[in-house]
Amino acid sequence: MMKIMSVALRWPIIQTALKVAFVVGTILNVINQGHALLGESPIAWGQVVLNYLVPYCVSSYSAAKIEMREDTRS
Repeated sequence: MMKIMSVALRWPIIQTALKVAFVVGTILNVINQGHALLGESPIAWGQVVLNYLVPYCVSSYSAAKIEMREDTRS
């Protein structure tokens, strides 16, 4: 567990995961909270956070696993 965390916290992985989270999270927020964004209902802030957090975690986990696999091959 500590190995994957140390790899996932490398700056290139963080940068890429932030970009992915921004794009995917924004799309998810438009899909899931379109009415709220148009002012027709209140914004669910917990859902906003999760819509960005989940893609960040998936992206950083995937990148870290790939990098760890490549490290063991070399």
